[in-house]
Amino acid sequence: MSVARLMAVILGAMLWAAAGASTPAQPKHAALCTDGFAEGFPCSNVNLYAHITAAQLGGGNGNDIWGWTDPDTGKEYALMGLTIGTAFVDISDPEFPIRLGLLPTHSGNSTWRDIKTYGYYAFIVSEAVGHGMQVFDLRQLRSVASPPATFSADAHYGQFGRAHNIVIDTTSGFAFGVGSREGTQTCNAGLHMVDIRSPLTPTFAGCFADDGYTHDAQCVTYNGPDADYAGREICLASNEDTVTIVDVTNKSAPVQISRTPYVGSEYTHQGWLSEDSTYFLVNDELDETRNGHNTRTYIFDVSDLDNPTLHATYTAAIPASDHNLYTHNGFVYESNYRSGLRILDMAQIDSGILAEVAYFDTRPENDNAGTSGAWSVFPYFDSGTVIISDTANGLFIVQPVLCQGPDAPTSLSATPAGDNQISLAWSAGEAGATYEVYRALDGCGGFEELIAEGLKNPGLLDQNASGGVPYGYRIRQRRADGVCVSEYSSCEAAQTTGACTAPPVFAGIQSAESAGVS
Repeated sequence: MSVARLMAVILGAMLWAAAGASTPAQPKHAALCTDGFAEGFPCSNVNLYAHITAAQLGGGNGNDIWGWTDPDTGKEYALMGLTIGTAFVDISDPEFPIRLGLLPTHSGNSTWRDIKTYGYYAFIVSEAVGHGMQVFDLRQLRSVASPPATFSADAHYGQFGRAHNIVIDTTSGFAFGVGSREGTQTCNAGLHMVDIRSPLTPTFAGCFADDGYTHDAQCVTYNGPDADYAGREICLASNEDTVTIVDVTNKSAPVQISRTPYVGSEYTHQGWLSEDSTYFLVNDELDETRNGHNTRTYIFDVSDLDNPTLHATYTAAIPASDHNLYTHNGFVYESNYRSGLRILDMAQIDSGILAEVAYFDTRPENDNAGTSGAWSVFPYFDSGTVIISDTANGLFIVQPVLCQGPDAPTSLSATPAGDNQISLAWSAGEAGATYEVYRALDGCGGFEELIAEGLKNPGLLDQNASGGVPYGYRIRQRRADGVCVSEYSSCEAAQTTGACTAPPVFAGIQSAESAGVS
């Protein structure tokens, strides 16, 4: 181990300890988005599962984020970049995340770190001098005896030193370092191709250097509308002032297919294909600050890879700078720095229309243009959990509710029905919907608990009511899809006779743990 590497490991461990490594993270409580806020963060149609600060993650500031689902166990993990290394968090129970540990930076600290996964492995690059690419076996996360731990990389690739991003075509098994500098193969800071099919022995495969610096890219084994390139390995690169498309099937002789500038470009930062590969959606990181307009997303028609055209632009109602975006299940998930996560519906993209349907603002102070706030987002977990990284505020684990719920149940009645029983009835709702019943001890306004769910008929006999105390009841309706849920009904209170079995109602004493103090 080199002296520089040893010092980096020691420094990372010291910062990790200083951040409270012996104490598990105490994230903020899960909170529904109610009246436009969740735990003080502005929101719409996005609930908060948990929030772990950058200090609780290990220290430093946050940057990139990616996710990984263990194919053998189904567990879900957040992989978050920090200035000092990469933090790993088990989010399988998103309301109670477990901070598993930190992989320290390979060399020095850096504002920029980027992470992607292939199979069981994470591949990590940084702008730190001499960093190269770390390879980390994610199966280490299965059995961390005493979290949080300090991890070590399983392999290292050093044919470039600094790199801004890492891109992976998970179908072909090739990685692409972009914005690379130093080392034996910088590729003019373009596409530096690495064979990672044997993840622990990554091998240099080729360069595409003809169009200069690449800031970010999406590389895929193409399955889109342009039949000329079916099955070819294609990279769509964000090259500061153009979208540049390259056929990288032959790593020793990649071919530039097209190079597309656009009006208003200031820094072509990153982009992602629509799921049918017809459109490439692009964010320009500096156009908001330099050109003075609100957040703008550029939509390129790439159905003909040889001749992309600017199809439309979407301009938001706020001035925040945009950073990274991803598409999933008909929505665009944008991490827009000071306005946080913004979710856009793509249903009318053929007509050039995107529509904001949800948001979660990780930086509540303002929505101004600038480069601090939500850095990136990962929306690809099967569970529907979404993770957001914020430069100062750390990791946010959220639950978008991307549907219009049914109407709240109406005409709720609560009537005593003999000792220790209260009969509930309400009007029938949508066909196929089920009902959830919530009960509060001490009447409407008390602490509610779910006492029944999955009810197919609009009524319930509560046979476990204590005599002599009031109860408040509210109902919600859940659509047959199991996801879209209504608002609560109005509350109805009732009190019955019979044995008094309810515990005393206290005002409550909040523990340090429940208050989120570490």
